[in-house]
Amino acid sequence: MGSRLLFTKMDNSPLVLFRIFFGILISLECYGAIMTGWVRTNLVIPDFTFTFIGFEWLRNLLGPGMYVYFFVMGSLGILVALGYRYRLSMLSFTIMWTGAYLMQKTSYNNHYYLLILISAIMSLLPANHSVSLDARNNPGIRKEWMYSYVKWLIVLQLFIVYTYASIAKWYQDWFDFSIIEILMKGRSHYPIIGDWLQLEPVHQVIGLTGILFDLLVVPALLWKPTRNLAFICSIIFHLFNSMVFQIGIFPYLSLAFIVFFYPPETIQRIFLPGKTAYSGKESTKPAYARPLLLLGGLYFVVQILLPLRHHAIPGNVLWTEEGHRLSWRMMLRTRQGQATFTVVDRETGERRPVNLHEHLNPKQRQKIAAYPDFIWQFAQHLEDIYAREGKEIAVYVESRVRVNNHAFAPLVDPNVDLAREKWDPWRHHNWILPAPWSSEVDQLIQ
Repeated sequence: MGSRLLFTKMDNSPLVLFRIFFGILISLECYGAIMTGWVRTNLVIPDFTFTFIGFEWLRNLLGPGMYVYFFVMGSLGILVALGYRYRLSMLSFTIMWTGAYLMQKTSYNNHYYLLILISAIMSLLPANHSVSLDARNNPGIRKEWMYSYVKWLIVLQLFIVYTYASIAKWYQDWFDFSIIEILMKGRSHYPIIGDWLQLEPVHQVIGLTGILFDLLVVPALLWKPTRNLAFICSIIFHLFNSMVFQIGIFPYLSLAFIVFFYPPETIQRIFLPGKTAYSGKESTKPAYARPLLLLGGLYFVVQILLPLRHHAIPGNVLWTEEGHRLSWRMMLRTRQGQATFTVVDRETGERRPVNLHEHLNPKQRQKIAAYPDFIWQFAQHLEDIYAREGKEIAVYVESRVRVNNHAFAPLVDPNVDLAREKWDPWRHHNWILPAPWSSEVDQLIQ
């Protein structure tokens, strides 16, 4: 049964069409990052970028380097869409995008992480075997079929993403719609829909829809009687998110995935009429079946366990942020804060307040005021600056933070020298003070 599910041959039109869509979308993402000023704001102007902890060696390129970097990635997207030197183009994009992702986290989005995963998966799939320049230049690789495991790789990845996104919303601030109200307040200036987005019934609809859509959309797309309805709901849901939250290509990438849920013959007939259809149903195990099952199983075990890691870390993840990233915890909280950094010379005892404006841009200052890992990283950065001057310092921080509509409360122990603290992504850091709120719902779900 398992072999037939994974190793039956099927028409590869969904994979081919998705390759084209995916290449176009990643190209637009990278070129758009240049044109909108995202690259300039996050990777060109800052003297110091907050990398993912452990990847401090990944530094942004100087001068026009980052513009070239993103231009190359956008061009690789075009090559992917055309299917030209596909493996090299897709693998190169995956490596470069991962680098761009890890070298800054001030502007973090979950779909940046999803792009890494999908790009890595696509690098291994035979998406260039049909309707591609590779197949035209090398007819020996031309195939009109793929193994069905290709479809299920994508479907299972999406199921994990959407399911965790729904479960993460099962907490008090979502159930009482207060987080929806906060998110919508920032969009009151939108023409036509701005006032409408402030209505309480609209908040309730958005909140309930967010939970139910994420939980049910993949099963509904898999079941033929509900597939078309799920497709229509997906269009409405993702276009709404694109218009209201302006989250780049993610809504359109989500819609592109839907090609894997429709029969291949339907995709071929509508989108690729010039492609030769494949109607066979043979089931044969390829030579690489065993390593594929082993590595694929290991990959999905990691994907299932990684979003659960915050349960093994003491404290409320909404407050501590420990275990938040890479966990599909999307649109769950807003954070505001004020932070004061004080540097103490270990030799003389001299205390000196830090002028954050001398080191960081406005968005970076917002982050270090409210996020523990940013606070810790900036303390390490300050230590490095003074170490280059031959001085040993201690760094103390006073920080008050507000999460969603909860009251402001101290986040960091002001008596702990953060310059001496180590960071461990798998444990709680005791200098992060306990959350100022507690409820049965929060503790049950979070």
